[in-house]
Formats: sequence, C-alpha cells, structure tokens
Amino acid sequence: MVNVVKRIQEYNAGRDPQRLQLKYKNIRNDPFTFLRGTCHLFYERLPQSGVMRSAPLAWICGDLHLENFGSYKGDNRLAYFDLNDFDEAALAPVSWELVRLLTSVLIAADAAPNGAADSRILCRSFIDAYGAALTLGKPRWVERDTAQGMVGDLLNSLRGRQRADYLNARTVRKGKLRVLNTDGKKALPASDKQRAKVTAFMKRFAAEQPNPDFYKVLDVARRIAGTGSLGVDRYTILVQGKGSPDGNYLLDLKQALPSSLAPYLKAAQPRWKNQAQRVVSLQRRCQAVSMAFLQPVMLGKTAYVLRGLQPSEDRVALKQPRHTLAEIQQVMTVMGNIVAWAQLRSSGRQGSAIADELIAFGEGKKWKKQLLDAAQDCAAQVRKDWQTYSKAYDAGAFKL
Repeated sequence: MVNVVKRIQEYNAGRDPQRLQLKYKNIRNDPFTFLRGTCHLFYERLPQSGVMRSAPLAWICGDLHLENFGSYKGDNRLAYFDLNDFDEAALAPVSWELVRLLTSVLIAADAAPNGAADSRILCRSFIDAYGAALTLGKPRWVERDTAQGMVGDLLNSLRGRQRADYLNARTVRKGKLRVLNTDGKKALPASDKQRAKVTAFMKRFAAEQPNPDFYKVLDVARRIAGTGSLGVDRYTILVQGKGSPDGNYLLDLKQALPSSLAPYLKAAQPRWKNQAQRVVSLQRRCQAVSMAFLQPVMLGKTAYVLRGLQPSEDRVALKQPRHTLAEIQQVMTVMGNIVAWAQLRSSGRQGSAIADELIAFGEGKKWKKQLLDAAQDCAAQVRKDWQTYSKAYDAGAFKL
C-alpha cells in the first residue's frame, strides 16, 4: 500500500521552502498538474507486466507528457520543436515513455465536454504516428520551414520575437542597464550568498570561454519554472551578452538530481560522472539539435545544468477550447514522430536497442492496445492519488 502523502513529502524533502510551497499549491489545482509534479509516484505505480516489461530499451526523457514538448533556440541559433526536459532521462523500455504520455492525454481531457471519446482518438493518433515513424527507421526533426498547423504557428511566432521585448518581460530597465524582475511570478530574489556563489562560478566559467565578457553577470535570481522540479536549486542569470541593454542574454542554471526512475530501472545504466552529465549527454543524444549553451557544470561539489533560458510559454497550448479535434490530432502526430525520432537517433548506444529492434517493434500491433489499457489504469490511479493528496493538502499536511 503506497502512502501518497508520505511519498510526496519524502521525495521533496530539502527543497527551497518558498518554491516548494508553490509546487504543493500548484499540484493541488488539478490531476494533470499533479501528474507533472509527481513523476516519482507515477513510476512507483507503473505496471510491470506485458509490454511494460518486454518492449525494447531506449533512451527516454522519462517525464514525457503533453507539456514536455516545446520550441527552443538551438546552438545553431535556429528554432526547433522537440522534447525539452531530460531531468529524468534514463535507459528504460520504450513503453514507459509512451504510457506516461498517453496518461497525460487522458488526464488532460477530463475537463473537456467530449473528453473521454476525444482522448482515445488523440491517443491513437499519437501511437499510430509513433509506430509509423519507427517503422520508417529514419530520424528527422521539426523546424520552422517544415512545421505545419499549431506547431508551425508556434515556430513562426518566434520569428518576430525581438530580444528587447523578451528581456522586457523578464527584467526591469534601470537606465542603460537591466535587473531581473523578482515579483514572484517567474523569479524570486537570490540571497547575497547565492548571488556570490553563482557570480563566482560564472567568472570561472567565462575565463574558459572564447568571449569572456559575454558571460559577465549583471544579476542573479532564483528561478520559478516547471512543476516537478520546483524547489530544486535553480537560477536565472542575466549576463552582458552582446551589450546592454538589449543585447543581454538570460541563462538557466539548474541543479541536477538523480532520475526519479532510478529505483525502478532494471536495465544497467552507464556510470555517469555526475547527474548533470547524464542529463546533458542524453539531451544531446536525443534532440535533433542541442539547446543553446547546454552543458554540465560543477559549483563546488554539486552538479548543475547550464543552458539558455527557454521561455515556458513556448509550447503548443492544447487546452485552448478554440482548437478543433483535427488540429490537436495533428499535434499528437507530430509528438508521436518526435518521440520515435529521438529513440532512433539514440539507438544502439550504451545498451539501447538497435534501430532494427525498434523498427520491428513499430511494425507490431498488439502493444498498442496493451499501452492504451495500461494508460487507462494509470490515469485512474493518478486521479485517485490526486484526491488523496488534495484532502491532505486542504487539511494542512503540506504547510511548510
């Protein structure tokens, strides 16, 4: 018998109290946000029979859900739509990745008028696209010139984004200089100790780069972003970039913790130097093009992931009522393709199945129904666990 309240409290122990309280409040809102914020609980509940055990091994992001796809600037400065969160990445059966995504579709559809019927259609669109892309055996990618529908609209909207406008949304102008906006929405003030730690690190980091002045720190704040990782040591860093005020850049520095899948993995995992190396290595391996500035770094004895700050708004808003079922189906097809491409791209590496095994899996049919059945069970469990959590939260069990 899983004690939901105890498991959540134990998993989040030691996190920044101010941001952890935000997480607890957020996951009280609805089952979908709860699913996002309790990846560890999902895998503890995951069935371990049939396709959940027999599917080929692949490098998976581990926390696949509808909002783990988004646009970003690659290190070649072009915009892509791809998987974008690899904190939980590990070597595991492909079915683990798929059933979590399908569960998120079923949960997200709860509030829609035709939710149950539509969610089954969307799940089939995703599964069929995933299987077909595996069968072709050739990884591709989604960029602005090839994207269509809602994904194309998202990537095209980035074309007109001005750096100054983006900076204005995250910073406050003080003459010719900027400071980060710490109003509690996207960021919170950093303590003097935290600011000094990050600034000292960036100075050492900059000294090893071709253009050290680019990384001159102008301001540091504690970042508010994500759901599952809220409370983890994380910073937004405003750096000089190409010059103040409108050439500044925003960087994201996030502590890398062990994958929440780790206790349940049967496949032997590589001996990574640290958790940041795991996250970055697998992100580089699975994405078509790496995010700008992406690299593992050390602050003292603690591993962090450094990358360009990616706006949380750069996702396809599937919950909008104005979108038709056909439009959302098209997005699900794109997502199915992306997951298959990531697995093909990283196939045959350190224990993952070779492309031929993935192709053979994609050609199968039995696994599709098994996955849908497993996702239905998982969705029911998530709803039940959220109800348990909500009662405990309302009773004050999660007040810090």
